[in-house]
Order: sequence, then structure tokens, then C-alpha cells
Amino acid sequence: MFKATSRTAPPPQAYANAGSRVGGRRRSSDGGHRNLKYPYRLNFYTSPPALDITLEEFETFAIARLKVLTAIHSLQERSLPAAQLRELISTQIKSHLPLSSNTARNIDVDEERRADEIGHWILRLAFCRSPDLREKFVRTELELFKQRFDSDDQYERSQFLRSLNFDWTIVDETEKRMYEKQLKACMPWGAQRDNQFASESWVKVPWYNVPDLVGPRRVFVKGGNAYVPQSHQISLVLQAFRANLERALELTAKSLPRMDEDDRLMPILGHLAQSFLSNVSIESNFFGDADDDPNSAKVTADMVDALAVKHFPACQYNLWNRLKRDHHLKHFARLQFGLFLKALGLPLEEALVYWRRGFSQLTDDKFNKEYKYNIRHSYGQEGKRTNYPAKSCQQILTSNQPGPQDSHGCPYRHFAPETLQTFLSQHYSIGTGSLEMREIMDQVKKQHYHLACTRVFEITHLKDVKKGEGLGDGVSVSHPNEYFNKSWGYERGVVKPKTELMSDDMQTD
Repeated sequence: MFKATSRTAPPPQAYANAGSRVGGRRRSSDGGHRNLKYPYRLNFYTSPPALDITLEEFETFAIARLKVLTAIHSLQERSLPAAQLRELISTQIKSHLPLSSNTARNIDVDEERRADEIGHWILRLAFCRSPDLREKFVRTELELFKQRFDSDDQYERSQFLRSLNFDWTIVDETEKRMYEKQLKACMPWGAQRDNQFASESWVKVPWYNVPDLVGPRRVFVKGGNAYVPQSHQISLVLQAFRANLERALELTAKSLPRMDEDDRLMPILGHLAQSFLSNVSIESNFFGDADDDPNSAKVTADMVDALAVKHFPACQYNLWNRLKRDHHLKHFARLQFGLFLKALGLPLEEALVYWRRGFSQLTDDKFNKEYKYNIRHSYGQEGKRTNYPAKSCQQILTSNQPGPQDSHGCPYRHFAPETLQTFLSQHYSIGTGSLEMREIMDQVKKQHYHLACTRVFEITHLKDVKKGEGLGDGVSVSHPNEYFNKSWGYERGVVKPKTELMSDDMQTD
């Protein structure tokens, strides 16, 4: 049993040991794999890690994995070509959750796999609490495993599958020749030559284990068994992975109430679950002044209007437009918009100038008494002197929901569909009956608001990005200031289109 300290978080098995097995036997370690604690790059996560975890690791590993799973979900919802989808998912995995093969040099393979396993088990704890979370977790984890399976070293993959001891029946040569004609008919076109057939191995499993192969007739079915070639055994592996994870999540959910008294972990798990449900990846909550970013430039009050027209996301453009129209914003709208402007690099002195112009119908005395203090407070110059960060998409979507007379919030979520289409048509030049508008509204209907915003970014930056690239490498919008920074960066040449980067690399070579 694990013993926790004040700086250490309990490992998942302290609360919920799913203890699931594959093929009725526990996974065994192959001592020939460089004496690694984690001998395989692939993992069915059948046994919780028995090790100490610091609270910092608990959060860091979970967020890294959550970024990948959220990216996978977002990319799957965007109807991208299969090749582009694989490439973009692979990029996200390499960025946040790399796993090297056993032959990799100068890399701590065990540490990579330790972080991967810890992250999985923490998210299993966070996402086991509701059917929606469990279904989404299984689907994204399945895609992550498939990507790794397809890219794994062939020998290491074979050794991993052997360690699982699946209850498959090997088709011997006699039976193989008996049904040679039928088995060849199931092989891909061009792979039916005698030499390729001879080298192909087959296994028998109950036909209901591979319904995705039975439907398109990719397997031969006889006597209730499906004959599955090696090239299609990934379907069996994924089926086993899904069944194992679904069963383990249900067991973990039953044990979760034991954690309710742990006030160190439950807030973290709740935050992870909320982020996953809102389909927005957890990003840094702090977007500092321009001086914090070497690629940024100082923003002045005189620059805001021009920047808004070209580079503001819909949530902030709406607030800017309402301020111009009404010469006033309510409290939560001022807070959302003011912190956004602060994160652009608008200094306090310039912010006071900008807001005073915006509230032009007020006297100086009324402005100074009722609004100046709050502006200074948001910059950390009054009260507790807290340096408040700009609000992320998740915060805008889930907190301080707007009423009928309010203007804060997210237009993709809080506008009526007709109002949203009119807004996008007027201010982002997207035709109300166009294919692009239908794509945006389809994402809104699915409650994928960040994907709708990402699609608007792609449409309005056609010269720099194409469909599927989002803010770069398939990353979806998760913070209004990310949208602005990327958009303004393209205009200033600080951020280069992907094609231009490839051209630079070719010149360098």
C-alpha cells in the first residue's frame, strides 16, 4: 500500500486497482529489453503503477496527456482527410507525449513511459465519473494507442502482443491450404500472390470479436469463427484494448468515492474533467504583457480599434463592438475584455486612456469614482495587488453565464444561431449560405464551440493556413489571446505560414 506525504499524491491504485487482465493472464516483462522497467513502448495499462508521485508530477503528467486527448478529439471532429488526420495527431503526440523505441539513444525511455503511464491512470480517475466522460476517454485513448501501434517497431510490437497472451487460435498450414481460395479473397488487392499468401499468418477468433472486419468482408467466416490475417489483427488488438479499458473504468468509478476526502487531488481531477467535457485543452492561465513575449509589440490605446477589426476573435470583437456602440460595458464584460486587452500588451496608462474614451458619455468625476479603481485593480495596482490573467476559452464557456442583457461570454455558445450567422457574415465576411458557414454551425450544433472558432480563424487566414491546421499543426483555439497572437503574428511576419517554413528549411539544407 502506498504511503503519501504532504508533497506526494497517492498513486491511482491506492483508490482503484482495476486489476484487469488480458487473455486471462497478467502481462509479463521481457528481461531482454535493455533491462527496462517498462519493456514495451505500447501499454494496455492493466496494472496501476506502484510508485510515489509528487503533486507537481500528478498535475504535469495529467495535463500533458489531456492536451493530446483533447487534440485527438478536436481533430476527429473536423472531417479531415485520413492522411492529414494521422499527421496532425502524430505531431501532437510528439510535442506533448513522446514515446521512444527501445533502440533510441540518449533518451531516458523508462522516464518517458513512466510519465505516460501516470498520466493515463490520473485521467482514468478524472474521467471515470460519468458515462459521457468514459466514452470520450475510451475513444481518444483508443486512437492514441492505434497511432502508437501503427508507428511501433515491428519486432517490439510483435513481442508486446506475445506478452499479452491473447486467446487466439493459430491457423496451421493444413487448414490454411484447405481454405486457400477463401482466405486469398480476403487479402488486399495485389497481396494475393502465392508468395505473399504463404508468408501471411492467420488466427481464428469468434466472428463477433471483429464486426468491423466482417461487414466489409475482410475476413473469412466459417463455423462461427473469423479467420483474421496478420495485416488485420490490429482490429483484434483494439477490440481487446477497448474492452479492457471500459471494464477498468467501471471498476474505478465504483472506488472513486473513497477519494472524496482528499482535498489535494479532487480539485485537480474536477478541473481536468471540466476541461475535457468543454472540449478545450488546458493551457497556461497567464498571458502576460508584451514584454513577456519577445515576439510581441507594445499596444497603445490608439491601436486597439485597428487590431480589433483584423485580429480579434468573436468573443472579444463582440465586446469591442458593443463598447463602441453603447459607450458602456457591464462588469463581467469589462472584466473579460479588459483582461484580454491587458494580455495584448496594453499598459495600465494606455488602458485608462482607452476606457475613458470608450465611456465617453460619462463625466470625468463619475468615471474616476466608479471605473478607474476597477481598471487599476485588474492590473494588480489596487486591493490585493493580484496580477489577474486573461480568461481562457474554458473559463468564458463555463463561468459567469450571461443573461439576456449581458454582452460577455462566447458568441458561438451564447448567441442564437440566426444572430451568430448574421454576426459572422457582417464582421468576418462569411456568407450565410456558404459551405464554410455550414461547417461552423455544424460544430456549434455539436457544442464544439472552440472548433467553430478555429474554423473561423482558418477561413479568415486562408493565405497563411489551410483547413485542419488551426493555429498551427492542428491546434484548436483554447484562449482568445492565442487567436490574437497568431493572427497578428502572421500580419507582422513574426509567425510564418507552414509552407514558408518548409521553404526556409529547404534553403538551409
